[in-house]
Amino acid sequence: MLTESLVIDTSKPHPARMYDWYLGGKDNYPVDEEMGRQMLALDPRVPVMARVNRAFMHRATRWLAERGVRQFLDIGTGIPTEPNLHQIAQGVAPDARVVYCDNDPIVLAHASALLRSTPEGATEYLQADVRDPAAIVAGARKILDLDRPVALSLVALLHFVPDEDGAHELVGRLLAELPSGSYLTMTHATADFTPQESAAATAKLKAAGVTLALRSEEEFGRFFDGLELVEPGVRVVHHWHPELGEPVPGQDDGVIPGYAAVGRKP
Repeated sequence: MLTESLVIDTSKPHPARMYDWYLGGKDNYPVDEEMGRQMLALDPRVPVMARVNRAFMHRATRWLAERGVRQFLDIGTGIPTEPNLHQIAQGVAPDARVVYCDNDPIVLAHASALLRSTPEGATEYLQADVRDPAAIVAGARKILDLDRPVALSLVALLHFVPDEDGAHELVGRLLAELPSGSYLTMTHATADFTPQESAAATAKLKAAGVTLALRSEEEFGRFFDGLELVEPGVRVVHHWHPELGEPVPGQDDGVIPGYAAVGRKP
């Protein structure tokens, strides 16, 4: 599936590369660092938020694999930062199969790090955008058996998809292709706790060509309409089953403005 040409737009920041910068990576450009520093000026905990989201992905993936899930579709993968989702899943179940998906060509450039599967399992990378669920499903179908449960992972992604792009409908279309027993794993930034800082961040990113659609707890919960929420339901990200992983340094120094949840398709 690694067929797309590598054309990286360095004229404006990209969320995947900013995320990489927050995590201390080197696969970003000055435009990403500059916007990242502007975000830090508004809230110095932004790197902690990035690590908290990453830690949630580890905990949720482990929780799912321990309960028999063997297929994972991770959209908005980002630049590889070990351990990756497949390493967590295959650490529990070596036969787990994982499809990664992202729309940033720089992720494609590092996709080899996402393809180091166990012999028993499989991993693949798909260059596609969450706004094109049909292409994602068609690509995923080549690796995953969509007649068996799949864990759909949308971690720190949908707050970059505005309502006018049909964010809730896109999730619904993806879930409609997955069978009973599948799961939605998701985190999302919110302005509920930091309205002034969030408004400033949204404006700065918009000026740089990046849409930030912060949603309330109620709006986040709507992504799980029709699903059975896994206990403890919708929580601030690092409060979702914290016992399943190590705490992120700094996560309790003030509110982390984001929600997390896992839901099961009945």
